[in-house]
Amino acid sequence: MPALRIAAAAAHFGRDVQRALAKVEGIVGDARAAGVGLLVLPDATLGGYLSDLRHPDPAALPPALAEDSWEVQRIVALAGDMVVCFGYAEEVVVERPGNPAGPEVRLYNTALAVTGDGVLGKHRKVHQPAGESLVYAAGTTFEAFDTPVGRLGMLIDYDKTFPEAARTLALDGARLLACLSAWPASVTDRASRLPQDRQSRLFDLYDAARAAENQVVWVSSNQTGVMGGLRFLGQAKVVGPGGDVLARTSSKGGLALAEVDVDVEVARARRLLHHLAERSPAAYGSLGG
Repeated sequence: MPALRIAAAAAHFGRDVQRALAKVEGIVGDARAAGVGLLVLPDATLGGYLSDLRHPDPAALPPALAEDSWEVQRIVALAGDMVVCFGYAEEVVVERPGNPAGPEVRLYNTALAVTGDGVLGKHRKVHQPAGESLVYAAGTTFEAFDTPVGRLGMLIDYDKTFPEAARTLALDGARLLACLSAWPASVTDRASRLPQDRQSRLFDLYDAARAAENQVVWVSSNQTGVMGGLRFLGQAKVVGPGGDVLARTSSKGGLALAEVDVDVEVARARRLLHHLAERSPAAYGSLGG
């Protein structure tokens, strides 16, 4: 497979889904003009993220969409031959036969990877910070899947805090990991400047560490701007399998663009020290499985 042009987006997406779709159309157009094969948009592309992590307002939640909704299918159509990853609030109706309360409606923080042919893979956010569990049900798995640009795994923001998440995807054969975020600055100890914010440092640290420890190409997108009481960091980036940042944005909107021969770079990183092959699972106790 030839070198792949990868784009990680930093952009603001709010509650207005029509406006979000117009923005996605513009970003996809810019990426296509740049020859991009993999575009990773932020978490909550359709309808925005929560406006308060500690006490989410039930009356001001992101719009709930089904996978077959026209809004999701619009992005499928826009993707064409490009692999596009994006996030939305997924509504799932769970039938409960015999229960007088009827079906249960669940909301998931979900990422999809699509081309114009349809959905290639899905991830429902597993790890939930603060009050997010008051709104979303938690996903239960991390699974890689095949795409036209190679085997891919997805995570959603807080998932990347946990090394086991990315490691599971790498062990499942993913050489490309896409982490879609709506990652804000600290809500408890805000810095006057975003680059000095504690969450800003952690965001960059996790991106580099997850790439290097698994020797994979890591694509990190993020929201920008403000939603309610949350100020998002931006800082989208593409990170090589040695933990080196190949391209990045600032806290403002933009595309981090990098051209990477994924198979060659991963093979080079693993030539002498192959972290996945050199693990010692028996020494890790309950983590060994």
